[in-house]
This record gives sequence, structure tokens and C-alpha cells, in this order.
Amino acid sequence: MSTSSTPRMIAALAAVSLIAACANDGGGGEDGDAAGYPDQNITFIVPFSAGGPTDTVTRMIAEPMAKALGGKIVVQNVEGAGGTVAAGQVARAKPDGYTVLMHHIGMSTAPALYKDLGFKPLDDFATVGLVTEVPMTVVARKDFPAATFSDLTTYVKANAGKVTLANAGIGAASHLCGLLFQSAAGVKLQEVPYQGTGPALTDLVGGQVDFMCDQTTNTTGQISAGKVKAYAVTTPERVKSLPDVPTTTEAGMPQLQVSVWHGLYVPAGTPPEVVTKLSGALKTALADQAVVDQMAKLGTAPVTAADATPEAHKAHLEEQITTWGKVIADAGVKAS
Repeated sequence: MSTSSTPRMIAALAAVSLIAACANDGGGGEDGDAAGYPDQNITFIVPFSAGGPTDTVTRMIAEPMAKALGGKIVVQNVEGAGGTVAAGQVARAKPDGYTVLMHHIGMSTAPALYKDLGFKPLDDFATVGLVTEVPMTVVARKDFPAATFSDLTTYVKANAGKVTLANAGIGAASHLCGLLFQSAAGVKLQEVPYQGTGPALTDLVGGQVDFMCDQTTNTTGQISAGKVKAYAVTTPERVKSLPDVPTTTEAGMPQLQVSVWHGLYVPAGTPPEVVTKLSGALKTALADQAVVDQMAKLGTAPVTAADATPEAHKAHLEEQITTWGKVIADAGVKAS
């Protein structure tokens, strides 16, 4: 698949809501025990808008996971409050393996951002496995006056009252990346929150906002098509799908390092055997060559089989809650 076909691929993925035919249509009973799992549709809840990066990753793995499980997966977008609406919905769902949450780094930042979160990430969920760790890009509208990342920093400092920085709302990865940028640049910008990076990027392409941080899964196609201007990737090394885009370290801002990891969750109390089945299907999906190729086109890659486990996922979540808790406290940011 050529790079220019990436937007079409994302559109096709976003258009599909029912994924994979049920291999055993008759199924077992309705008691949800692991031996007969799955015997009904599994719903994957995405906390952000259709067409956004988390939605795209979810739809990439849903089909091969459904095939591995011998069932059917429905992808549902539940937007709001930086992903906490969807997470709360899943936390309260029946713990039978039929309601699964795909969430990103926001699961680890929510405890520090929200005073009354309504759920505890480490207590109210069982981890299934990590999925991928996606680099972020600093991108602007294609006619933005700055030519390089250094120029961007200089320009926004001189025009802080006029420059608009888009994000997907408080606690979203794009918001966190924007906070780090402003901290490193020593500037306070006019932030414009959206219900997801999908609509934010649409407005960036249309010139309604000036610049933003967003994941390569959302920006690679737009960058390659020349619809937005790319300044840097927020990882230690350059991204293979964007070889001409420098790292933030190369561009002079090593403090701006953000990768957006994704993981699957089920409600606490889900039978361990069901979690094991889901984790096994996830490993199968991440080893699927079509998934590997699709992710590579979007500047990312599946995690290793060792990281696609409940244990590795939980350890990473614990570490990230501690790390981002300090960053958010130092920034003095709170969600309402």
C-alpha cells in the first residue's frame, strides 16, 4: 500500500462497525462462562471520536481478534471528558468479557486530573494487554509562517496571544503534549479543545486553528499529502514513515518526549479465563502481518508478545500513573 492510500485506509477502517463474521453462530449459553466465550457480540468501547488515532488502532486489531476468538466485535465510540465517560461506563459494565475498553495514556493521567473521577484505574479494571506505543507529531496548518521547529518556537513566543493550539480536551494525549511544549518553550498559548483529535485535525487542515500535537496514526497521511506542515516527532528516534521529520531533540527541545501507548481493559471481576482468551487473541492480532503493515504505514508498530499481557500492562499502567501524576501536579492542571 502506498503512503498516499493511507487516508483511504483510515476512512475504510472508520466506516466499519461490525467486524468479522461469527465462526460459530449457534454459540453456547448466556451465562458468560469462559468455556463458551464468546457466545454473543463483544463491544469494544473507544473513548474518542470515530476516525481519530485511538479509533483507528482499535479497528485495526478488531477484525483479527474477532477471528481468533471465533466471534463478532462491534466498535462503539463514546466521547467525553478526556475519555473518562467511556472508562466509567466500562468500569460499571457486567464483568463478563463482552464489554472491552481501548484506552490510551489518558487512563494513567485521569487520577491526577480529576478530583471526582468516579473510578480507579488500578482497582476497577482488569488489564488485558498493551497494544502499541504511538509517536506524536507537532503539526501546523500548511500555510503557517514558521518553516522549522525552531522558527515555530520563536513565532509562538512572539505571538502568544494570537496563536491557537488545538487539542482533544483536558487529559487527552494532545493536551499533555501541548502542556509539555508550552512548558519547554516558556509560553502560554490560547488552547482550543475538541471532542477528539479527529475533528481537531480536520479544523487544522481547514486552517481554523494554527497547530497541535497529534499521533502519527492520525497525521501521517495528512503530512504525506501536504495538507499539514510537520515540524517534529516527539520520540528519541525518527519515525520510519516520516524520515524527513526531525525529532524534538534534534530540533532543540529534548524535554518534549511523548509516546502514546494503548491498552485493552475489561471490568474488574472478569473471569481470569476470559481475560486470558482476550489476551491471546490480542497477541494473535498483533502478529498479523496486515496489522503490522498497517501500523508501519502510520508510524507505529505492535508491542512485543511479552507486553501484550495483563501483567506487563498493569505494571506499565502503575508506572505511568506515578510519572504523569508528577507532571500534571507540577503544571497545576485540573479538569472540572
